[in-house]
Amino acid sequence: MNATASIVSKVWSFCTTLRDDGVSYGDYLEQLTYLIFLKMADEYSQPPYNRKVGIPAAYNWQSLRARRGAELEVHYVTLLLELGNKPGMLGQIFTKAQNKIQDPAKLYRLIDMVNETEWVTMGADVKGDIYEGLLERNAEDTKSGAGQYFTPRALIRAMVECVRPEPGKTIADPACGTGGFFLAAYDFLVAAHRMDKTQKAFLKHETFNGNEIVAGTRRLALMNMFLHNIGEIDGDSMVSPNDALVADSGKRYDYVLANPPFGKKSAMSFTNEEGEQEKDDLTYNRQDFWATTANKQLNFVQHIRTMLKTTGRAAVVVPDNVLFEGGAGETVRKKLLETTELHTILRLPTGIFYANGVKANVLFFDNHAASKEPWTKAVWFYDYRTNIHHTLKKKPLRFEDLQEFISCYNPLNRHERKESWSEAASPEGRWRKFSYEQIVARDKTSLDIFWLKDKSLADLDNLPEPDVLALEIIDNLEAGLNSFREIAAAL
Repeated sequence: MNATASIVSKVWSFCTTLRDDGVSYGDYLEQLTYLIFLKMADEYSQPPYNRKVGIPAAYNWQSLRARRGAELEVHYVTLLLELGNKPGMLGQIFTKAQNKIQDPAKLYRLIDMVNETEWVTMGADVKGDIYEGLLERNAEDTKSGAGQYFTPRALIRAMVECVRPEPGKTIADPACGTGGFFLAAYDFLVAAHRMDKTQKAFLKHETFNGNEIVAGTRRLALMNMFLHNIGEIDGDSMVSPNDALVADSGKRYDYVLANPPFGKKSAMSFTNEEGEQEKDDLTYNRQDFWATTANKQLNFVQHIRTMLKTTGRAAVVVPDNVLFEGGAGETVRKKLLETTELHTILRLPTGIFYANGVKANVLFFDNHAASKEPWTKAVWFYDYRTNIHHTLKKKPLRFEDLQEFISCYNPLNRHERKESWSEAASPEGRWRKFSYEQIVARDKTSLDIFWLKDKSLADLDNLPEPDVLALEIIDNLEAGLNSFREIAAAL
């Protein structure tokens, strides 16, 4: 374990050195990705592996080790460019790659640091922990905006615990960010099942499939998966650069776990006749969609339903607007209740996402074959928002915080559930069931349901800490601003 700690501290101390040169966590993480990938490729190309890894000798690890100074810098830039044109995972890792370390001496030291470690023989959990730690730090760096691609790991783990994926089945994420859902599902499968050789091979090569349109984020996802022993260094990329919403790929999956990007509108940039950049709202016209809308989240919900096999199951993070918005929103909710079994909604508190002003929920739904009767008989709600206060730094969301929800969900047999709420005996209960009839009778079939009293409104002695209160105010203002921006854009 000491060896791990020393690698982690080395990786971090070097990041601190580079920050003095204006290199951000994100830039450092990218350079580290390129170099660790090249070093591992070099290790695989030698005995006992002797694999052809698809990297030309002129641009391999040894070619970097042999140069210094300005010559190293020029060669590194050429190497990044050349490898970006290669097929498969290799090309995706190096797509649009740039050198962000302007001092050749520091680049040489970074190469030296990566060279000191045997990465292939190191345990996947160790490599994964190092990389996940870097990703989390990068997400916390608010200026970089990387937080929008990073879902709190405690939430991801809780969602996976509820869905309980099984070996030999496929898992997809149409907006996979840095791959958090894939890794949590992988960890769960390894821990919960003794898999045979065939199942292990399926897990490594065929289980996961994702989309991520941002090249830098896609690169981090691929490297994150690769370091966790998913995929092959010379294999195909499991993460597509295509916009998942454009068309139905025709592929169907056993599970979809996702946190699609926040921000309601899909937009495409174009240059007008005066040469100015403008944005045009993207409306996806798809035969398989119930409603045509520019609302990105509603499109993702529809797309995810399409992606599921008839026996498929989904757990998806969505913002509040998906629960109450009229028009297309009402259509999507009605159809979701009819064609799938929307059995559980987890209402999340503010202060857990790196993007400010986000009020979100997790929808759990199971797909089914076509039926005349609605598949949803009742929706179970767990309110983990009212009177709950989290902040990213002082009181972050932990896996333990969601244990009660997981118990209520009852993953081993979700058909045996008991409400913790009752009007007379337990008015404080957070777990409550609403029948299909109750929900469709609501205005716009709204799923935006609360029943607990907000204690801070009734009791000034129960106010949260000032810093928590301040962050909640910021979150509410941000949420309001986001809504006004969308209204203004639509005018």
